[in-house]
Amino acid sequence: MTSEHRHPGEQLRPRLTKARLSVTVAAQALGVTRKCLSELLNGRFGVSPEMALRLAAGFPDTTPEFWLGLQMRWDLQVAREKLGPLDIKPIKEKGHD
Repeated sequence: MTSEHRHPGEQLRPRLTKARLSVTVAAQALGVTRKCLSELLNGRFGVSPEMALRLAAGFPDTTPEFWLGLQMRWDLQVAREKLGPLDIKPIKEKGHD
């Protein structure tokens, strides 16, 4: 997949490296399982609102909106690549011409 946007896990990994945190220690600090954090880091899980709150608390230079924004952009990119061009005509509301 030629990606314009990266999965949030790819953007989280350098933060753990910079902080010299193992996945296990970071997961404990965030209050999640090691498996949960590993799945996020490897792109198999996305960032939920709950995880966004945890990440923002653990990395106070970020916000929940930052993490959810990364996830939203990733999800939209994946959907666009999956669907390709859409052949959908605009829907006109009744009473409006």
